[in-house]
Amino acid sequence: MRRRIASLLSDAEGATIVEFALILPVLMVTLMGLFDLSYNMYTSQMLQGAIQNAARSSTIEGASGDQAGIDGIVTRAVHAISPAATLQFDRRAYASFADVARPEDFTDVNGNGSCDNGEPFEDVNANGSWDADRAAAGFGGARDAVLYSVTVNYPRPFPIAKFIPGQTSDFTLRTQTVLRNQPYGAQEKGAPSMGNCS
Repeated sequence: MRRRIASLLSDAEGATIVEFALILPVLMVTLMGLFDLSYNMYTSQMLQGAIQNAARSSTIEGASGDQAGIDGIVTRAVHAISPAATLQFDRRAYASFADVARPEDFTDVNGNGSCDNGEPFEDVNANGSWDADRAAAGFGGARDAVLYSVTVNYPRPFPIAKFIPGQTSDFTLRTQTVLRNQPYGAQEKGAPSMGNCS
């Protein structure tokens, strides 16, 4: 009996398959995570290249008439990688690079840090209300700085969300670039109108 127990304890046949079965799930999740990360990085780089190309096309005179064609460049590049992706485009025009994402100026009469209670403000984008971002929507005019943003949402190609908590089955990335329109005409800005905060 002792000999049989000693023989069983020293027998290593089948140990490799058991060890492999224990390591395989961890190895598969790690590989899927690496593939998912690589895919997302590749998609991000392709989107960045496409948006740079589209933004350059947007800076010439008359580009606003071909918005669908310019956005189509980005859409085709992304759909070549992820056919099920959905894209959202946003263009904001500013008078200069320094104005990007800046609020409209206002006089803070009551000193509370917000534009309210009838305080005067400069209506830079001429929309009749104070804005935390002074941009005007669209392609802008000659010499304007235009912030071109694209948000892409696509399903993950690997089922990583099932194995890693906090992950979703979709992935969203946002890319943006800012370029100045070519000097094809006079910059039609003029003095901003004045308004009062509500």
